[in-house]
Amino acid sequence: MFTTALRDKESILAALQNGKLSLKGQFVNGSNYTFLAEVAVSEGVLRAVYKPVRGEQPLWDFPAQSLARREVAAYLVSEALGWELVPPTVYRKRGPLGAGSLQWFVEHDPDRHYFTFSDLEKKRLKPVAVFDMLINNADRKAGHILLGEADHLWLIDHGICFHVEDKLRTVIWDFTGQPIPPDLLEDIRRFLALLESPESPLQTGLRPLLRLAEIRHLAARARRILENPVFAAPDRHYRTYPWPPV
Repeated sequence: MFTTALRDKESILAALQNGKLSLKGQFVNGSNYTFLAEVAVSEGVLRAVYKPVRGEQPLWDFPAQSLARREVAAYLVSEALGWELVPPTVYRKRGPLGAGSLQWFVEHDPDRHYFTFSDLEKKRLKPVAVFDMLINNADRKAGHILLGEADHLWLIDHGICFHVEDKLRTVIWDFTGQPIPPDLLEDIRRFLALLESPESPLQTGLRPLLRLAEIRHLAARARRILENPVFAAPDRHYRTYPWPPV
């Protein structure tokens, strides 16, 4: 594994983008092809999750071959908010099975997830709920919420986010109707200013990953959160829980 000196975010991103990528196994429970990989650089080896575009199953409501880019877009949004919820993620144009997303693998206990969290741990999920409202996450399963080293909260699997239509599906409805904390709202306000700046790193980073309409709707959702700063409630008119829930 990486030495301590290479555990900083920029070193991880550089390794993910430029290191020698080799496949070590396949995750078989998902609908899309997903692989455990190793990324080798001169300083060490990093484990990562590789999702090749060619392994994506077509969806009727999302553009074809767009899921890997959405994984990266979710990382950029998390970083712009300053919440560090999504592990470092890049889009690689070349890999063993072609272009795809490559994400730092979070060492975690798979038996610890939303449905096994304590009440105290669930109280930490307010930023997660707001994040999913913002990116319009259509698939926040319990197992997509990880506790890593030092109990850092991590979120994975964001391939079906950023749709222009409301598609929020999540297991986290604990905070419905409660006010969103002021510190989170201030982060959303700052995020929106970046998103509305044509030459900001956030804008230029998202343009190759999402359609223009999707970026506009992302901004619209940020404004909607600021105008009505309460946690979302399940909608009776469409399915608001993911399946399977874990």
